Amino acid sequence: MTHDPQNHGVIVGVLAVLVMAFVLGRGLLSLLRSAQARRRAASAHDLGSPVGGPAPSPPTAPPRMNGHGGGRRHRTSPPSAPDGAIVRVTGLTKRYGDFVAVDELTFSLDPRTITGFLGPNGAGKTTTLRLLLGLAEPSGEALVLGSRYADLDQPIRRVGAVLESNDFHPGRSGRDHLRVLALAADLPPSRVEEVLDLVDLGPAASRPVKTYSLGMRQRLGLAAALLGDPGLLVLDEPANGLDPVGVHWLRTFLRSFADDGGTVLVSSHVLAEVAQTVDRVLIIDRGHLVADALLDELAGRGRSLEDAYLALTAGDRS
Repeated sequence: MTHDPQNHGVIVGVLAVLVMAFVLGRGLLSLLRSAQARRRAASAHDLGSPVGGPAPSPPTAPPRMNGHGGGRRHRTSPPSAPDGAIVRVTGLTKRYGDFVAVDELTFSLDPRTITGFLGPNGAGKTTTLRLLLGLAEPSGEALVLGSRYADLDQPIRRVGAVLESNDFHPGRSGRDHLRVLALAADLPPSRVEEVLDLVDLGPAASRPVKTYSLGMRQRLGLAAALLGDPGLLVLDEPANGLDPVGVHWLRTFLRSFADDGGTVLVSSHVLAEVAQTVDRVLIIDRGHLVADALLDELAGRGRSLEDAYLALTAGDRS
């Protein structure tokens, strides 16, 4: 076989190109890893967790709530609007043709409080929550931390909301559902396991959501709302489908969340449970706000919250 100098040159040239591509590829991979590390560091800083280490915690281990999840994350003073309100609604109105679903609502929510949002079916509760979260365009003003929800920077880190308990892909596991949300929000994957533990859904996290009970789907929705470690929770009928143990767990969790600096707005029809959970009550009827008072003021003087509610709404007409 004769040696062909021309073929030798071609081979050398190809090898040189391959070596150059390898070197450039390693350099690009290094840059990508560096960028990912910077993003993880920024996310960890925003969430109050040091890179490569556990989240800071009080000197004693955070408690679990009666063996049903709810370990607390230490929360510093939450951000608020200049006037101190977490939520401020002014003259909020929503019309659908000639029908007025919400009519001139005005109220505000203070930090570290749980507010019950009550009213008959069709009174405008869910519409109000949708307006607050920018899911419908209102007249009037609905501000979260001094801004419209749509104008918030990284809203998942400010507000956690659950308006439906069936917004899941039925064939996807609970863990994968949360992983998709965390990836979309550029949150660290470790946060998925934290919120699964927080709502005590870890043992079922690998199962398809279609096998979940209504109560389990409620917990998964709450886990999704907590992914960004928000300061405000907006929950529509969160106790629906929960058994007595689950209802007790939810009550304890919400109180813990508020005591740690959070704010909760929760709509419900379960008046007996609301009376054990909230600090303050908003009652809406036919789109109008008919009560805005501390629970003790509304249900005091020997009458129950149910008595006050029925007197103000003339009974549930559903």
